[in-house]
Amino acid sequence: MSTAAIHGGWRARDPHGAVVPPIYATSAYAHPSHESLKALFARRCEGFAYSRSGNPTTAVLEERIALLEGGIGVIAVASGQAATTIALCALLEPGSHVVASNRLYGGTTEFLDDTLADLAVTSTTVDPWDLDGWEAAIRPETRAVLLESIANPGAELVDLPAIAEIAHRYDVPVVVDSTLASPALYRPGDHGADVIVHSATKYLGGHGTTIAGLIVDTGRFDPRRRPERWQRLTTPNRRFGVTFADDYERGCSGLLSYARAKYVTDFGATLPAASAQQILVGIETLDLRMDRISATAKELASRLHERPGVARVNHPAIPGRRDAAIAARDFPRGTSGVFSVDLAGGEDAAAAFCDALELFTIAVNIGDARSLVCHPATTTHSHLTPEQRAACGVTDGTVRISIGLEDLTDLQADLDRALAAVAALEPPRVVPTADRALADVQGKRQAPAGTEHSERTLHIV
Repeated sequence: MSTAAIHGGWRARDPHGAVVPPIYATSAYAHPSHESLKALFARRCEGFAYSRSGNPTTAVLEERIALLEGGIGVIAVASGQAATTIALCALLEPGSHVVASNRLYGGTTEFLDDTLADLAVTSTTVDPWDLDGWEAAIRPETRAVLLESIANPGAELVDLPAIAEIAHRYDVPVVVDSTLASPALYRPGDHGADVIVHSATKYLGGHGTTIAGLIVDTGRFDPRRRPERWQRLTTPNRRFGVTFADDYERGCSGLLSYARAKYVTDFGATLPAASAQQILVGIETLDLRMDRISATAKELASRLHERPGVARVNHPAIPGRRDAAIAARDFPRGTSGVFSVDLAGGEDAAAAFCDALELFTIAVNIGDARSLVCHPATTTHSHLTPEQRAACGVTDGTVRISIGLEDLTDLQADLDRALAAVAALEPPRVVPTADRALADVQGKRQAPAGTEHSERTLHIV
């Protein structure tokens, strides 16, 4: 893993012998002849014409991720949301259907409910642990199954081999968002995934400076098995003059070729070369970082369990979690650095907890070298219905925690400070109405004698 993370895709091929892949800051690429550029557009040769479709720096990133994930091809795009959007658009068409886990990042759920619905694509969500539910939700028009390898924010794990077996029985490809795991901890392709998406902004970059996304074809999906179902790939394309499924004859991904030619280009979801290099630099330390982050997160989650004011800790290491066996079987190196806590006092407790932190930063990113927190119910999941939030384990008292690379003792001290702030919240007290009215007028002066019991209607303040 570490060797591929440092050397994959680059062997000082730069004419100047650059050790680190350089940033090719150019919009277009010169060609020696008219015929050379014509051949490139006719897909008779490999190369670069315009950076909206590909860039040498970005190509190194794509090759490196293909090695790390064991895939046959990768596309780097402008964000993790772009990766999910393009991967699904390449598989779907108007009238088709998606079956998705109900434990997804809020933005992904919104995309399914809103944008895909605008494109005449329907979706059904299911509990990822309900295998009968997965099978029952699949229809003749289902063209993708979507889930996260580690759910955001509750860190739930899934039995991917079992879900993939069900989906493949109906020739439905499985798309896995593996942002929280990264290939350092888990390779979904080894467990049945057909397509993997990443927000490289998170652990792959690891430094919180750069937005990027990745789409991986693991090589399991082959549209030629059901050519009538995937006609956009298996028949000559009117616009481009090629049959994209022919790429599989060369060991390449026809799905990604189609996605790059059409959606990356048309949506303008290009990853800039400078961003690609930033992600490449981050990947060099991925292996080391994920070991440290996973161990620290597990330890802190265990320490927060059953602390006063904490109703629940959502991490696979907590006793009683139904995914404990999956963690032991599929995640021997750990389950990443994101987990959540449910505070007994609701949003008031969550606000007090977050505001008391001095080392943790209140921000909606995850996977940074810095430890971060946010309140999902009012941020990342705020546009979901109450029922959708409940399904993915987000309550008014939920705080998402993303562990960074700081010292364990310093992080523990900061969390202790936050819990002390929660404990210091003044509990509700029951007072008579007259006392309340007088308190409003006279501040903290005590009500005159004889009035303290004149009204027995009770109020909570």
